[in-house]
Amino acid sequence: MNNFEFYSPTDFVFGRNAEIQVGKLAKRFGGSKLLVTYGGGHVLRSGLLAHIEDVLRSSGLDYVLYGGIQPNPTDESVYEGIHVARANNIDMVLAVGGGSVIDASKAIAAGAPYDGDFWDFYSGKKVVDFALPIGVVLTIPAAGSEGSGNTVVTQVSTKKKVSIRTPYWLRPKFAVMNPELTFSLPAYQTAAGATDMMAHIMERYFTNTPHTEVADAVGEGVMRTIIEVTPRVLEAPEDYDARAALMWCGTLAHNGICGTGNEEDWASHGMEHELSAFYGVTHGAGLAVVFPAWLTYMAEHNPHKLVKWAKNVWGAETPAEGISRFKAWLHSIGMPTSIRELGIKDFDLETINEHVHVTKGEIFGAYLPLDRERTREIYKIALES
Repeated sequence: MNNFEFYSPTDFVFGRNAEIQVGKLAKRFGGSKLLVTYGGGHVLRSGLLAHIEDVLRSSGLDYVLYGGIQPNPTDESVYEGIHVARANNIDMVLAVGGGSVIDASKAIAAGAPYDGDFWDFYSGKKVVDFALPIGVVLTIPAAGSEGSGNTVVTQVSTKKKVSIRTPYWLRPKFAVMNPELTFSLPAYQTAAGATDMMAHIMERYFTNTPHTEVADAVGEGVMRTIIEVTPRVLEAPEDYDARAALMWCGTLAHNGICGTGNEEDWASHGMEHELSAFYGVTHGAGLAVVFPAWLTYMAEHNPHKLVKWAKNVWGAETPAEGISRFKAWLHSIGMPTSIRELGIKDFDLETINEHVHVTKGEIFGAYLPLDRERTREIYKIALES
């Protein structure tokens, strides 16, 4: 096990009607004038946004609405959000939504008080050393952004989808998590979210670091729970206990606990980001395609951790059998496992393979460092599966 620092200060308020505490929580963490960020459709149609507004007004808090943040958030949305925040002297950002809204909100929170271009943080020119406090009302269990300091944004002009980690400044101060708010999520979105959770754990689980028994055991347990409860949620969308379990799995999958002491990989996420940046695919669905292809390649080139994963997570005797069961589970919840199943008709393998190294560097990944030939082979497996 490697040395590590685990910093997780978020106040998680979990359960039925938890959103009524938003005003109290915002005040506790210094908010007086909030930028309330959201996507659109579901938050409006369900009445949740109106409910949050009522809670804020009754708490004596001022706020400004900023909506329309799209899936796979772009720098354009962030720039506009920063403009609104600055124009209204915002002192806290409240994200009402899922991972895309939260990620954009983190970028706004970092960029609003910064004198330069917020993209400096994503290009590596600057490190975030101050940000507005962030609160969350979670509506989509998937990305785990409610409990992490990570944020991912796509730069439209270059199609670079870039993530940064800033645990101290960009972890939300509080996250309100009511499983009832997820009852009406479409099945596809629910399944894509569960796949994203699995991927977040596996990016940490597949490591060459020895003696990671504790993190492995936590990750295996959360993965088995996701495998068990996702079909229940899809069959009975208002099963509160199953929804609650899946929601908490999403947080545990990405708050860092599953990677303590590990050298993490994240190559599959880097490769998937090209699919969502170029073709607009749902991130979880893209991971359902890329991760099995990555695993198939690793089974031939670095199988040692796949043996444990196959046995302890899937009850399989070999990596190949574990991968087969993983793909069967993905299909059972309505996820694709090939680029063709994603509906990409004119997949430009060479352009995507070149661009992933423009974004990630000549070699990336820790479990087995990937150069252009290796990523090309993985994309080919994803195309031909």
